[in-house]
Amino acid sequence: MLLNISYNRSKTKEKIDKEVGKPFTLLARMKLNGTGSPKLHITDTSIDIHNLLVLDNNANTCNVEMRPNGIIVMFRSLLETYALVIPYYKLHLYKGKTEEYSIYKDHSKIKVKANTPAIHKYFKKILDYKSDNAPTQIQDL
Repeated sequence: MLLNISYNRSKTKEKIDKEVGKPFTLLARMKLNGTGSPKLHITDTSIDIHNLLVLDNNANTCNVEMRPNGIIVMFRSLLETYALVIPYYKLHLYKGKTEEYSIYKDHSKIKVKANTPAIHKYFKKILDYKSDNAPTQIQDL
């Protein structure tokens, strides 16, 4: 779900909270050593996100926020802030090249450059949290 989150609207906030849960508490964020990513440089996107990013000449960057039931990928275009809300059950995270991660949800994709160890550590944290909190599969029984 791609949303414009530039304005403080309660309906938009409710949609996000329903999809990926409310933000972590302060204590939970401290236990996870933070829930936000460093600045990520976007290298490739799906067509709907690409159409938003080409509207201005700024550098295409984003950041990722972890939530209890998913992640939110936020980026800016013109003077607006957009969020791609991805629940964990729809999240597909791939490491293609050595310095690139791909984030997929249904037909939306964002590829980001991972040229520092902090970025690799953050994506490992997302995958670990996703696997630790996934519901029990029938094959595991």
